[in-house]
Amino acid sequence: MAPPIPAPITLFGATSPSGQALIARAAGRELVVAGRREPLPPAGGGEAPPFLRCDLEDTGAGPEMPAGLLVSFAPIWSFAPWLDRWARRDPAGFGRLQGVVVCSSSSVITKRFAANRFDRDLVQRLRQAEASLAQTCAAHTRPLRILAPTLIYGQAGPLGDRNLSRLRQLLRRLPLLPLPGEGGLRQPIHCRQLAAVALHLADRLAEDGFDPSQPVHLPLGGDDTLTYAAMLRRLQEATAPGDRARHCRLLALPPRLFLALASPLLLLSPKRFEAVLRMGADLAGFTPAHRLLGGSPEPFPVLPLVP
Repeated sequence: MAPPIPAPITLFGATSPSGQALIARAAGRELVVAGRREPLPPAGGGEAPPFLRCDLEDTGAGPEMPAGLLVSFAPIWSFAPWLDRWARRDPAGFGRLQGVVVCSSSSVITKRFAANRFDRDLVQRLRQAEASLAQTCAAHTRPLRILAPTLIYGQAGPLGDRNLSRLRQLLRRLPLLPLPGEGGLRQPIHCRQLAAVALHLADRLAEDGFDPSQPVHLPLGGDDTLTYAAMLRRLQEATAPGDRARHCRLLALPPRLFLALASPLLLLSPKRFEAVLRMGADLAGFTPAHRLLGGSPEPFPVLPLVP
């Protein structure tokens, strides 16, 4: 008996590293990229996937969406109102969807007690978008999963992250980097792992259908949980032997001394001061990718990294 044909996918956010990774992982199956910019050709060669021009900010009628699965790595605060407009405009077309998988952020959890306005506004936008998505899909009994990944890193094709790649650039510039002891726990997830989880869950939604007993929101991390300092040491070890990042010394200070030295940042930039404070906080404990995929854990760092 032949295996069932996978449901077609419409992908938003293809110009992100995770979007590029999903295109590569879904090679050979029906996939359309929707967005304002045409997708890049796959890193391994071949033609770019079919393109459907669609502006999430456009409140007009827009193009007709194909049936199947929607996967989005686009900004969730743009995708959520677009999805609601489509469901209201074309409920029959929306009802043909087999599932929706949307990428949010673990910031909705880790920054919920932030004191600076920027992070408070970010959490509010994430919460409102997640609530809107849940309401839209539940009203039409369409299955939904909202992924809240923590610390996405890595490279897919020509696109790379702006999280750990910035830390590695900092290691290259500084001879010494003070840390609050070993720092808090981290659980970084590679863009390829995130893409694999999104594709796996999308196919599960197509098989299982709408089930209100299943959780919609899924905090997600990589397979390794390690301290901030250990994460930086692993990054240093993953660089080429002559790379300047290897020569930066990580200086573990008593946490109180570290905070005292960082306190002037509070006056200059409250947002940056809170980012420094989070170096000592535990931002881990999320569902590891391998538990959902059913494979073996992948130790950090998963390659490729941004050069």
